[in-house]
Formats: sequence, structure tokens, C-alpha cells
Amino acid sequence: MNYESIAQYSEIVGGFAFLIVAIALFRKFVLPAVDAGQVARNADLFNAEHRRDELRQQVVEARAEVEAADRDAQAIATRAEADARHEHDTIIAAARREGLRLIQNARGELERGRMAGRDKLRIEFIEKALNRARELAAQSLSDAANAKLVSQTVDDLTIGTGA
Repeated sequence: MNYESIAQYSEIVGGFAFLIVAIALFRKFVLPAVDAGQVARNADLFNAEHRRDELRQQVVEARAEVEAADRDAQAIATRAEADARHEHDTIIAAARREGLRLIQNARGELERGRMAGRDKLRIEFIEKALNRARELAAQSLSDAANAKLVSQTVDDLTIGTGA
């Protein structure tokens, strides 16, 4: 046998041995790390998909809550508008009642004032007429005629009380 062929065979066997050792080391160290990385990536992917599904569900729930809040806000606005309209009508009705009451009171006061003014004017006219009659009577009656009228009035009063 020839040393050269032994060297060649030994190189071939060494290459195969290296290849077998490299494959064994690759399977023992690299493949488990790759498998662990793939498992970790798959777990991350699964967790991300699960989280995405949870977030989608939360979005659906949030949209439902927003729609419910919009309906509540609309109901509150409608109720507030109805309450405001009712309050407005109540205030207007109370103001009208109060206004009518004040008008009635003012009419009563006006009538009382008119009557008081009429009475005052009547008294004033009577006083002026009496003063004018006294002046005219004093000018046109003599003392003798005045004495005769006074005695006649006293006699009429005396006879009227005695009868």
C-alpha cells in the first residue's frame, strides 16, 4: 500500500469524520437553539395574535360603549330640551298669572284713585260754590233780609223738631 493513498484515504476519512462531528455538533447545539428560537418566535407570534384578537375585541367593546354613550348623550340632550321647554312654559305661565294679577290690582287702584279724585274734586267744587254763594249772598242781601231768613230757618227747624 502506498502512503499516498493512505494519506488520501485518511484525508477522506478525516473529512467524513469532520463532517460527521460537525453534523453531530450541529444537531446537538445548533438545531436545539434554532428549534428553541423557532418555538420562541412561534410563541411570540401566537401571543401577538392572541393580543391582537384581544385588542380587536376591546375595540369592538369600546365602539359599543361609545355608541351607548352617544345614545345616552342624545337622550340627555332630548330630556334637557324637554325639561327646559317645560320650565320655560311654567315660568311664562307664572309670569302671565302674576302680570294679570298686577293688572287687576292696578285697575282696582286706578278705580279707587279715580273715585278719591272725583270725591276730592266734588268737595272742592262744593266749597268753591259755597264760598261764591256766601260772597253773592253777602253782596245782594241786606242785614234785615238776612235776619229775616235766619229767623225763618230757625223757626222751620224748631217747628220741624217739635212736631
